[in-house]
Amino acid sequence: MAYKFIYFDLDDTLLDHRSAERAALLDVHAHFSLFKETNTEALIDIYHQVNSMQWAQYSGGEISRQELQRNRFEQTLEKLNLDSSDYARIGQYYIACYRNHWQWIEGAEALYQRVVQKYPVGILTNGFAETQRKKLDDFGLYRSAEHVVISEDVGALKPDPKVFEYATRQTGLDKNDILYVGDSYRSDIEGATNFGWDTAWFTQNGDSAKQKKAQFVFSDFNDLSNYIRI
Repeated sequence: MAYKFIYFDLDDTLLDHRSAERAALLDVHAHFSLFKETNTEALIDIYHQVNSMQWAQYSGGEISRQELQRNRFEQTLEKLNLDSSDYARIGQYYIACYRNHWQWIEGAEALYQRVVQKYPVGILTNGFAETQRKKLDDFGLYRSAEHVVISEDVGALKPDPKVFEYATRQTGLDKNDILYVGDSYRSDIEGATNFGWDTAWFTQNGDSAKQKKAQFVFSDFNDLSNYIRI
């Protein structure tokens, strides 16, 4: 397939959000005496469950950004049977630590740098705008991406079609000319495919029914390189 533009998701596609999240939670656990009797894996597991639910509610318009930021640590502490009154300070410390652990997904940087030599590219990402902008700046992605779309700036989150419609307009191309590379089945693959983009799904998921939704499925960036012929 000859594409005229390639959009990349950011978190857990190009940059390793999950590893940074885990490392930051380990920092939180070590820093606050509140957690001295709490198993680190329990903190990580409960936070991940709560945070995932909060983002789902936020993307569905059920809660505000401020509620998400409060709830994810307040509810984590409550579920761990800990004093939740210090949720704000813990949340602020987490964000400060999270920013110290950003790194490329293995193989992603080399592939991305090869792609930008052949294709115009863009970044399309959910996440809090100021955090995503800092990632884009720190990793030099503003210099290489022709278009950057942070869904919070658009006023809707993936998989809302408004985000993909806006991103398509930025390119001046037809939706059939665009390939989207992402890791989230719901936000990236379902969202983009339902809008009309082709998708390449970065996943270890063996669910064949879900894999049929994407034009290409890969777990190694070398395979994506072969698919787009670079």
